[in-house]
Order: sequence, then C-alpha cells, then structure tokens
Amino acid sequence: MTTRQRLAASAAVFLFALSGATVVAQTAPRHPVVLPTPHLPTVPLHTEFVVQVNRLGQIVRVKSGKSCKNLTFNAQTYGNVLQMWIRKPDGNAIIGTYRVMYDYNPRTQRVHRGVALLSKGGNWGDMKGAVTDMLQIDARNRAEHRSLPGLEQIIRPTATPKPKPA
Repeated sequence: MTTRQRLAASAAVFLFALSGATVVAQTAPRHPVVLPTPHLPTVPLHTEFVVQVNRLGQIVRVKSGKSCKNLTFNAQTYGNVLQMWIRKPDGNAIIGTYRVMYDYNPRTQRVHRGVALLSKGGNWGDMKGAVTDMLQIDARNRAEHRSLPGLEQIIRPTATPKPKPA
C-alpha cells in the first residue's frame, strides 16, 4: 500500500468517524443519566494474603489468605494482590514472602493496603509473575477464539512503576 493510499484510507476513516459522532450527538439524551449509588459496606473489612515475589517484584502466587464475610471485597482484593508489584523505593525488588493486608474503613469509605516482608529468599525468584501468566493465557485464548476481545480492549492501562530518584 502506497503512502497516498494510506492517507486516503485514513481520511475516509476519519470522515466516517466524524459523521458517526454527529449522529451520536444528535441522539444523546438531553439530560445526564443518573447512575445508581453503590451500596458500600457499613462495617470494617479486612483480608490478608501471604504472597511469593520474584526478582522483578511480581507476585508469583498467593500462598495463603484470610478472607472476610464480604465476598465482593474478597474477590477484589484477591484480584488486586495478583496484579501487584512489590519493590523498594529505588525500583529494586527483594525475592521473598510478603504479607499483603487490605483494610476497608466504612467511615472514610477507603481501603488501606499494607505490605510487610516476612522472609527473604525463595526458589521462585526466576519464575514468571501471575500477571505474565494471565497475559500468556489471554494471548493463547485470543489465538484460539478470534472473536473474543483481548485484555487491552477491556481494561485501561495503568502507570508503569518507576524508581524514585535517589
């Protein structure tokens, strides 16, 4: 495809998208849609996980955990802990076993996450992280089922961890 053909195709896509935007603007409701208020828990919640961290600071696996009575909070904190990176302020990681705690305060409606190193070392330092494993499973599934959307289409990207200047 030549450069001229690419420019023509880009212009056509732009014009098509622009015409679609005007249709959406014309059909949009005149008043904002009111979303329902979520029902947040009224009692304090606490979960804990003991995790293994590799040399990159990725969580390799959850070794054990303590749940609370709120199943939604349990699922959210478990999903969060699998996607965590645990690193020092300079960006380096310590291979080891950590405790990750989540505490929900109903008065402030905020969740505090605490991390504590339990022990250094372990034979999982060179293992891939849980997130890397999930991304590889996603790639395999997309190759087998082309109609399924990829993770990049259903989640927003997050900031890349950067070391703090010394």
